[in-house]
Amino acid sequence: MTSRVSGLGRALSLGLSLLLLAGCQTPQGASADKAAKVPRTASEDSGLELLPEQAAYDVRHVEVALQVFPEKKTIAGTGTLTVAVLSALDWLVVDLDPRLKVSAVRLSEGEGPAAAAIFEHRGPRLWIALGRTRAAGITLKAAIDYAGAPREAVRAPWDGSFVWAKTKDGQPWIATACQGEGADLWWPCKDHPSEKPDAFTLRIRVPEPLVVAANGRLVEVVPHGDGTRTYHWHTDYPINNYGVALNIAPYETVTADYKSVAGETVPVTYWVLPENRAEGEKILPEFIAHLNFYERTLGPYPFRGEKYGVAETPHLGMEHQSIIAYGNKYKGGTHGYDWLHHHELGHEWWANLVAVADWRDFWIHEGLCTYMQALYAEEREGAMAYHHAMYDSRRRIKNEHPMVPAGTSSMVKMSDTLGNEVYMKGSWIVHMLRYLVGRDQAGEVLRRFAYPTEAAARSTDGSACRIVTSEDFIRTANTVTGRDLGWFFNFYLYQPKLPKLVAEIEVDKVVLRWETPEGYPFPMPVEVEVDGRLERIEMPGGRAELDAARYGKAKLDPNLWILKETRLMDVMPPR
Repeated sequence: MTSRVSGLGRALSLGLSLLLLAGCQTPQGASADKAAKVPRTASEDSGLELLPEQAAYDVRHVEVALQVFPEKKTIAGTGTLTVAVLSALDWLVVDLDPRLKVSAVRLSEGEGPAAAAIFEHRGPRLWIALGRTRAAGITLKAAIDYAGAPREAVRAPWDGSFVWAKTKDGQPWIATACQGEGADLWWPCKDHPSEKPDAFTLRIRVPEPLVVAANGRLVEVVPHGDGTRTYHWHTDYPINNYGVALNIAPYETVTADYKSVAGETVPVTYWVLPENRAEGEKILPEFIAHLNFYERTLGPYPFRGEKYGVAETPHLGMEHQSIIAYGNKYKGGTHGYDWLHHHELGHEWWANLVAVADWRDFWIHEGLCTYMQALYAEEREGAMAYHHAMYDSRRRIKNEHPMVPAGTSSMVKMSDTLGNEVYMKGSWIVHMLRYLVGRDQAGEVLRRFAYPTEAAARSTDGSACRIVTSEDFIRTANTVTGRDLGWFFNFYLYQPKLPKLVAEIEVDKVVLRWETPEGYPFPMPVEVEVDGRLERIEMPGGRAELDAARYGKAKLDPNLWILKETRLMDVMPPR
């Protein structure tokens, strides 16, 4: 708050009442800005603007059949894409890292026979000649044979791809994590968040006794009699490209059944390294408790028709659909729960069920998940723990760029410009919404954004999965509350500057007013503390006049509900 003192030389005091706790844990991506910047090629960035040839088709099904060679750190196999043509098409263009060499492409239309196709690998994209113009409405299938040494992750999951590690006894421990760089680092795809294949099949051949834990349902395990076996996984749910994952190790499994709030019994499996089995058995009930929290708060687990899976990984973690990557080493967190698992599980709703159409809206994935952790702290330890979690996030917000930039944004662009902001400021947007409309209505906004209808919440066929924008979130908030909240979201999403709360005392009255860039309308009410009691002061037109005798020493926004300019946010409150 900025105080201006009248000629009487009096000013309002600013109060801060927060739980004096240790700093709360940071979400898994929050260290991203601290990672060393590694030069990226086009194939190492996700969500670049689609070419017209890529926008002209929709991916319906993908099958990736690969053999993994751990000692050589190479892969070889075939990626088969089935696509629906949306507009006239002469070339089928897919993304594939040029480190992977394509040896052949076979193309078929509808149920027709496959024939060899001419192709060119132009930088990060594979151009497949269709021979003639293909009309909208037809289905094409392209089988792409490729092999090579995929990019090795430098610091997964922030700088990802394949992670080639070893267990304590020297066995291979392999994982993929490619949110920032895109799945084209290991399989051919349309690398854009707006594209979610409707279904996905994985056939992964590995040396025995390695186990493959992946997305969806395990269909079968096929031994080949040569010391290798193929794990066949399949999901019928739409899936983000980066949500497709391989986890390969000499895993053992810890299992349980979970009764969903929707009534179904969901199989829960934790793929754990043998040396950590005891830890795995101990932590599985906590994983299930987290699952129950999210269901009670947001609605049913979206992928309960298949499983909820967690795989122990050699990197920190990632929200791979129905097979969460967990690498927190059972360290838990400040508020007494495993923050890493809780955060990644939240992405089953905010990323996998509800996914953004462009990385410019990335705050929906990360900000909502970060806010869910504050809610969980509140459920476990009370309101003061909630406010402490939000205060800890506030200290990390820089406000240097709009939360939602203009135009399309790639993942590298978002990381370079916003970094942690999508987590911290994103969570504060929901925090302030709660203050503005009340806890119950804010909770209903989240539930309705996850599942717009009861039918969607009951469904188990994947129809509830959808792609959204920030504008969709705003519409949901307006619909649930019956209010036009455009002024609030426009201010905090589309420009970076913060409002100033100015307090002046003029003879016998206190004048509160908001100062905003270019006089932007900002009728945000202000909570004040007077004589130990909280009151809410409405600010129509961004201004209020109060009786100085009563409010002259009031504390303004004592619980830090509003993201605003203030000099007292630079340090933690004293212990």
